[in-house]
Amino acid sequence: MERIVECVPNFSEGRNEGIIKEITDTIEAVAGVKLLDVDPGADTNRTVVTMVGSPQNVAEAAFQAVKRAAQLIDMRQHRGAHPRFGATDVVPFVPVSGVTMDDCVKLAGQVGKRIGEDLGIPVYLYEHAASQPERRNLSRVRTGEYEGLAEKLADDEWQPDFGPSTFNAEAGATAVGAREFLIAYNIDLNTTERKYANEIAYALRERGRWKRTGNIEPFYYKGDIVRFPEDGTYPCGPCNFAGNSFKALEEHYAEVHDGDLQARYEALGIDPENPSGPVFNDGQFKDVKAIGWVVDDYNRAQISINLNNYKVSPAHEVFEAAREEARKRGISITGSEIVGVVPYEAMRQSAVYYLRRMRKSTGIPVPDLVETAIQSLGLRDVAPFETKEKVLGMPGVDGPLAQRATFDFVDAVSRDSPAPGGGSVAALAGALGGALAAMVANLSVSKGEFDDQYEALCKIADQGQAVKDKLVRGVDQDTAAFDLVIEAMRMPRDTETERDERATAMEEGYKVATCVPLATVEQCRDALRLCAEIAPITDPNMVSDVGTGALQANAGAQAAAYNVRINLPHITDQDFEAETHTTLTGLLEECSELAAAVAAEVERSLGS
Repeated sequence: MERIVECVPNFSEGRNEGIIKEITDTIEAVAGVKLLDVDPGADTNRTVVTMVGSPQNVAEAAFQAVKRAAQLIDMRQHRGAHPRFGATDVVPFVPVSGVTMDDCVKLAGQVGKRIGEDLGIPVYLYEHAASQPERRNLSRVRTGEYEGLAEKLADDEWQPDFGPSTFNAEAGATAVGAREFLIAYNIDLNTTERKYANEIAYALRERGRWKRTGNIEPFYYKGDIVRFPEDGTYPCGPCNFAGNSFKALEEHYAEVHDGDLQARYEALGIDPENPSGPVFNDGQFKDVKAIGWVVDDYNRAQISINLNNYKVSPAHEVFEAAREEARKRGISITGSEIVGVVPYEAMRQSAVYYLRRMRKSTGIPVPDLVETAIQSLGLRDVAPFETKEKVLGMPGVDGPLAQRATFDFVDAVSRDSPAPGGGSVAALAGALGGALAAMVANLSVSKGEFDDQYEALCKIADQGQAVKDKLVRGVDQDTAAFDLVIEAMRMPRDTETERDERATAMEEGYKVATCVPLATVEQCRDALRLCAEIAPITDPNMVSDVGTGALQANAGAQAAAYNVRINLPHITDQDFEAETHTTLTGLLEECSELAAAVAAEVERSLGS
C-alpha cells in the first residue's frame, strides 16, 4: 500500500497573491509532493493549503513552506478575522494511506523540532502530537493570539515545545500537530429553506441545539426554548431530569447518557457554578460540525458538515441519520457532495456498510467498492465525482507490466529479454487463483441457499481480493528486483575496491531477487488456503472454478519456488540461505497439502 500523508498548513496571508504564490511554489518544488488546493481568504487574511505525498517528502515541503512564509510575512502588519499567532499558524499532518496516527505524531515532532531549532520560531505541538493534555485543543494553544504571544512565552506553563521562548515579532509562533482527516461533506435537500437545513444540521452535530418544549414535532425549531431557571435547578438537555446541583446533574448525565458533563459545559461556554441562557440538547454524532445553508448555483439547501473524524462518525452513518431526520419533516435528501478530497478508507467503509445492508458480498474489486459508495451516497447529485481526483490512497496497480493488456503481456514474455520471466508469470498465475476464489465466493453470496454462510463467504471474498492485488503487484516487483542484479553486474571492476563494491551490490541484489519470489510463494499459499476453505461449501456447479483456482495458485507457488532456488547459489550469506531454504520447504509442503485437499474435494463432487 502506498504511504500517503496529507498536510494542511495555514498561512497568515490571504490578500497578496504574489506572496501566496511564492509559498506554494516552494511546496511544488519538492519532488513527490502534490499540491491539491490553495484557498485564500481576504477577510480572514489567511490561506489554507492542502498537499499530499510520502511522509518524508511532505515533511520537507512543510518545513520549506514555513521557512519561506517566515521570510515573506511580517506578523507586525497582519490584521484578519481568523484567530492566529504566527506567519505559519498551524501545520497539521494527517494519515491517509499506509500511515498511522503515531507516524504523523513522529512527523510533527520532527518538523516542529526543525522549525524551532533552524528557524528560531517557537513551536507548540497540538492535537494527537501534544506534549501535554492541556495543549491538545488548538484554541487553548492559540489563546491570546499574536498580540498576547510575548506574555504567553514569559509564562512557565506555556514554554514552547521547540524553539526559543523569546518573542519572534516577525514570524510569531507555529502550532504543529497530527489529526485525523477532515472530510468536508454536504448533504443535499429538495428545498431552498435554510431553516430546514439548519433544523437537521443541529440534530446531527456534536454541539447539538437549544432544548425546546411544546410544538417540537415535526419541526423542533418551533418549540419554546428551555432556559436555565433562576431557582438553582439544573435541567438535563437530552431528557426531563432536573438536578438540584451541578454534581447531581453530572452524575445523572454520566449514568444515563454516558457523557462527560464538565467537558460538555466547557465546550458550550456554560459556567457550572452559575449557568445561564438556553439549555442545550445533545447532537447525535461526535466530532461532527454542521450548519445549514443555501447554494444558489444548485438552487437548493444543503447541510454543510465537517466530519472531523470519519472513523468515529463515518459519512454513511451521518447520511442515513440525516435521511431519517428529513423523513420526519417531509423533506427528501437527493444526494450528497464531497468538497475537496476523501480517503479511500472512508469510501471503503461506506461501500461495505451498504453492501452488507443489501446482503451483497463485500469482497469486490477496489473500483467497484468506490462506485458502490458513490452511488449509495449520491455523490454525483450536484457535481461530478471523478475518482482519480477525489479519492486519496486508492489501492491500485501502476506497474508497466501489470497495466498491459493480456496479449501484450504474453508477447512481452515471449521476446528475447530475461524480463518479464518466470517470476512475473508465477505471480500472475497465483493472482488468478486468488481471483477465482473471490469469484466463487461472490457468486455464492447471491444464492439463497448460502445465506447462513454470508459472513464466511464475505471473508473469503475480501481476502481473495487482497491476495489477488498483492500478486498482481508482484508481476512488476519480480522484474524490478532482478534489475538490481543487472545494475550490479554493470558496475566497474577495475580495482580491488570496485570489485568488492560490485560483489556486495550483487549479493544484495540477489537477496532481493530471492525475497520477492519467496513472497510470491507465500501469497500463492494464501490463495490456496482460500480455495480450500470454499471448496467444501461451494455450489457443485462452481467446483471446477475452485479446482482451477487451486491449480493456478499451486502452479504459481511451484514456479516462484524455482526462482527462489535459482538465485540462492549466488548468495554467500549462509544464514540467509539456510533460513530461506527452511521457509521455502515449509511453504511448499503446505501448498501441496492444500492443493491435494482441494483436488480431493473436486473429484468427490465431480464423481457424484
